[in-house]
Amino acid sequence: MTVERKETVERVNPAGLPPATGFSHAVVATGTRLVFLAGQTALDAEGKVVGDSLPEQFERALGNLLTSLEAAGGTPGDLARVTVYTTDVAEYRACTAQLGRVWRRMVGRTYPAMAVVGVVRLWDERALVELDGFAVLP
Repeated sequence: MTVERKETVERVNPAGLPPATGFSHAVVATGTRLVFLAGQTALDAEGKVVGDSLPEQFERALGNLLTSLEAAGGTPGDLARVTVYTTDVAEYRACTAQLGRVWRRMVGRTYPAMAVVGVVRLWDERALVELDGFAVLP
């Protein structure tokens, strides 16, 4: 038996806006279940921040976000919105190529609506980045 999964989000990138690189300008949700994903940092199973660099922590935080999404029955393609909080926007911008490679390896080339927000610090003092978001499931 095969189960066909209906696409729950449509990515919209209007011609009148700058090209959307690594994000979508708008996402239209057509599913029936919303999954709100709590902020995830680079915490391991024991609650310790792992990774010394922003790319290392980004990879772990994204993995934690995707683990939560999968546990709720979703897939990376269901992500409608992701917000990235970082303690160093300049460093984040300097690492965008590396972060993009991490994203494509873990999520693929589907991009939700996204924002990057600079913050003074995060809950865990060693955390350099945190990701939260929501997904729409069929």
